[in-house]
Amino acid sequence: MRFLAIAALCVAVAACATQKSRTSVQQPAPNVALPAAPPVGEPADLAGLKSDQLIVALGPPAFVRKDGAVETWRYDAPACRVFFFLYPFGTALLVRHVETLPRGREMAADPKCLDSLRPRANTAVS
Repeated sequence: MRFLAIAALCVAVAACATQKSRTSVQQPAPNVALPAAPPVGEPADLAGLKSDQLIVALGPPAFVRKDGAVETWRYDAPACRVFFFLYPFGTALLVRHVETLPRGREMAADPKCLDSLRPRANTAVS
């Protein structure tokens, strides 16, 4: 008798769960196309630089964002922006990725944009 009561209770619970799942079926999310990934490749003269070497090469960044141990440095050129992604390596931060806005055609960093930053680093700061 006890077994039949437990079995009936299990059947009732299963029926309720099945009924609830039928009424709460959600429509699938519409497919949204993701933007294309940036082209691969890093500027050979900048990838792997330590943070202090980057400051010597380009001056101090206009903006720094810290996400845990990772830092994003932004440099502003007259016609574009450059983002350096620095990751910890031992006790230093190294440039592991570079992107520009607008983006380059052959890689994520437009060489013309990067070149436009270089004269700024030669300007004397007082």
